[in-house]
Amino acid sequence: MECYLCAVRKKNKIRILESVKVEDYAAEGKSIARVDGKVIFIEGAVPGDIIDVQLGKSKKDWAEGKAVRFHEYAAERTTPFCEHFGLCGGCKWQMLPYEKQLEYKQREVEQNLKRIGRIELPAMLPIVGSKQTKYYRNKLEYTFSTKRYLTREELSKRDEEKRKAEEAQVEYTLPLDGALGYHVPKIFDKVIDIETCYLQQEPNNAIRNFVRDFAKKHNFSFYDIKAHEGWLRTMIFRMTTTGEVMVNITFGYEDAANREILFNALIHEFPEITTLLYTINPKWNDSIYDLQPQTYFGSGYVTEKLEEFVFKIGPKSFFQTNTKQGEALYKVTRDFARLTGNEVLYDLYCGTGSIGIFCSKGAKKIIGVETVAEAIEDAKENAAMNGLSNTSFYAGDVIDICNDEFFAANGKPDVIITDPPRAGMHEKLVRKLLEIEAPRIVYVSCNPATQARDLQLLNEKYVVEQLQPVDMFPHTHHIENVAALTLRVKTEV
Repeated sequence: MECYLCAVRKKNKIRILESVKVEDYAAEGKSIARVDGKVIFIEGAVPGDIIDVQLGKSKKDWAEGKAVRFHEYAAERTTPFCEHFGLCGGCKWQMLPYEKQLEYKQREVEQNLKRIGRIELPAMLPIVGSKQTKYYRNKLEYTFSTKRYLTREELSKRDEEKRKAEEAQVEYTLPLDGALGYHVPKIFDKVIDIETCYLQQEPNNAIRNFVRDFAKKHNFSFYDIKAHEGWLRTMIFRMTTTGEVMVNITFGYEDAANREILFNALIHEFPEITTLLYTINPKWNDSIYDLQPQTYFGSGYVTEKLEEFVFKIGPKSFFQTNTKQGEALYKVTRDFARLTGNEVLYDLYCGTGSIGIFCSKGAKKIIGVETVAEAIEDAKENAAMNGLSNTSFYAGDVIDICNDEFFAANGKPDVIITDPPRAGMHEKLVRKLLEIEAPRIVYVSCNPATQARDLQLLNEKYVVEQLQPVDMFPHTHHIENVAALTLRVKTEV
């Protein structure tokens, strides 16, 4: 008998599995089903759904696919709150109750650490959920585009309008498709025109919609990423719990006259804006980190608070995107460091110094190291703003900086906090940590998979003592995890 997979319906070379029951959560927002012994990783579905799956990549023992039709919804589903759900890739888990999201995230951390780390681990503490599941981001970036993403319904409507125009023998003109919103996942040149986003509080939506409509009214050109043409490129918001609002608009070229028209209207319409900047970006990519934003109005920065600590945030500064939950993450980190006031604390990948400054009251000395020189200047300024005299920050690679002379000048670390990017720590840095032999390491990770890999390497000399997942991004599959490690006690032979 031909197996079910071999009998998959093929239409225009699209392979579809019909009436598949989703069994469990896999990882990174995907669920899992098994058909004839083959594992199918599925996007857009949750355990309990019965769906048709359109297959993409397919190997002998596994395949990837996406849900294209629902025959039956899982009982645990909830109604997504955003009109852009299913198109925008930002909040893929809106259809799951938040309690269920936390359950799956905790399980993912546990599975990564066990499957990849393969070391002895303590019982994991319950995940720290976010009290605020909407309007929690302090930074958002939107893209201007000449190519608005159109839904199937919109495309059908246009086809019908074009057909009617041809029948009436009148010229059909396509409407302007300028969009301001988010890139469509896996489609680099199209942007979803966002009306309401629930990631950031007002006046975020009001400002974005005003700028888009004002630009269209005045025929300001939107950016065409393929042709590398157009004036308006991106718009970045920063909004703080202190009530400050920063807007930075990136332009493809200089046009002072039109910029003044736009910015004066924006300031008049939204007195909530505390600082307004612009950046000229003639490059092919949208990154502004090698460019210099210019202040049009206000101070050019905003200030944020974590507990009583104040932080200056510029247009290019890195800062935890979820302020309130960032504070919760830093509290866990500080607790895991077990500071008594006598320790020399090294803050690796310190960025603008936020973790070290947050822990400063419990340490004798804070030594921050970061490869980005601009971030180190921000860290020094933040330390000065908070009246700290026990902090020192250095720009450069940890492997190059942390040598015998550096330790002699600054003191050997009693505690090391490391907060690397998603790729985790370079193996050379792990080897350096093993060489340093600090009594305690606190590893803050935004990617439990790479953290598990690094913990396995550190297992040569360290024992994992505590594990605490923290959810920074509700309705997404992203999860942070904090691990506390202690140096193994050496036994004499």
